[in-house]
Amino acid sequence: MGVQEKCAEVEPKREALQHSGSHHGVVAAIFVGPEAQQPMTSVAEVRAIAGHGLEGDRYSRGAGTFAAKSPNQQVTLIEAEALEAAARDYELEIDAGETRRNVLTRNVALNHLVGREFRIGEVRLRGLKLCEPCGHLEKLTGKQMIKAMRHRCGLRAEILCNGPIRIGDPVIAG
Repeated sequence: MGVQEKCAEVEPKREALQHSGSHHGVVAAIFVGPEAQQPMTSVAEVRAIAGHGLEGDRYSRGAGTFAAKSPNQQVTLIEAEALEAAARDYELEIDAGETRRNVLTRNVALNHLVGREFRIGEVRLRGLKLCEPCGHLEKLTGKQMIKAMRHRCGLRAEILCNGPIRIGDPVIAG
């Protein structure tokens, strides 16, 4: 069974979840960075490409700052709640695009997805490791993010099948 067929199996489940009232996380925003060290661009939808990354993102072309071809570079996610906590606990206002993460989520504990498969809409992914803040991020933003965002700056994930990711898509562990 090819990648597309496996992804197609997810669609009926997605529709059922959207209509069942089940509690799940949701995609709140999507960002791609077409060029290394340049501002991220907000998009309403992006195509996930298994084994590569997000269409239009620098890492899918191997052109990011940390461009070693690795599943760790395919897609990154961050919780909206983490940004709200940084503002509340550290008085540090961080715009979602400034985090340089691709997918902003709401109502999903991303740290719990390390080592687990999950779905965003019809796209299957595997959480690989936490995406910790670093000096490079601080340099690009001019903000002292390391302390405020330690252990809550997101998740690195591998894309397991092709498909679209859209704002409003459910994020479902499983």
